[in-house]
Amino acid sequence: MSSPGATTTARYEATWEPDWPLDLRRALAPHSRGAADPALRVTPEGIWWTTTTPDGPATARVRYVAGRVSVAAWGPGAERAGAMVPRALGAEDPVAAFDPGDHPLVADLHRRTPWLRLGSTGRTWDALVPAVLEQKVTTVEAHRVWRELLRLAGEPAPGPAPDGMRVLPAARRVLEITDWQWHACGLDGARRRALRAVATVADRLEPHDGCDSPTLQRRLCSVPGIGAWTAAEVVQRTLGCPDTVSVGDYHLKNLVGFALTGARVTSDDDMLALLEPWRGHRQRVVRLLLAGGPRRPRRGPRFAPTDHRRI
Repeated sequence: MSSPGATTTARYEATWEPDWPLDLRRALAPHSRGAADPALRVTPEGIWWTTTTPDGPATARVRYVAGRVSVAAWGPGAERAGAMVPRALGAEDPVAAFDPGDHPLVADLHRRTPWLRLGSTGRTWDALVPAVLEQKVTTVEAHRVWRELLRLAGEPAPGPAPDGMRVLPAARRVLEITDWQWHACGLDGARRRALRAVATVADRLEPHDGCDSPTLQRRLCSVPGIGAWTAAEVVQRTLGCPDTVSVGDYHLKNLVGFALTGARVTSDDDMLALLEPWRGHRQRVVRLLLAGGPRRPRRGPRFAPTDHRRI
């Protein structure tokens, strides 16, 4: 279970009672990179989650039993990681301000998914690295590179975490990774350059006091290799932004178009026009549609992942 010499005594422990029907797995799903994710693991003892903090790495274990959340955390960053859990599960989500309007599907989904909350971690780096790895590749490929990166350069998870869990390497460690090591991980040149660019300015991208979603997106898009899609994916997780939609996603516009109109849309502009009635909560509507909206039947072959280790 735990690594040799790992302390089992948590540096942080707390309990908390959410005022909505929390679904723990679904709440943390946006932070998971597949069933074999070294940074997030589901066990009978709870969900284990590793994170970076300004104080150092941390492991948090989250349980939800009889309407109460219990949190234990280990490592130098335990206090920050443990205190972050309620907001990461959606405690600060302004869902009360959302009006689903008179669209029958959106109103019905909002009624049937009272568990849906948009969480915020307050950590840019933890969301930015996987978002860069996911640029213009299949999910299978991105998850494979994520696992290889953490095995190569991540620290062992503090505390009694399940075997094999790792913490995302700090920016300085990412900059130390050589080209041949990146190639062995399966990372192509474009994403490699983008990752190095963000690692060089990582401290400036963290959301300090008063930083809102547009500000953080502007900072992110000022870095070479970071565009609107990557910035949106980051602020959705870092700040829990209920409005920012991931434009540039290959599948999303079709999913939204089919769910809301029964027809395919051909551009991000068309998708945003459909979502305009919910401005301020457009990303929330996307999450509702992802949670239970109708899906367009698949036609044609799926994209095959590219293994850049063989190129």
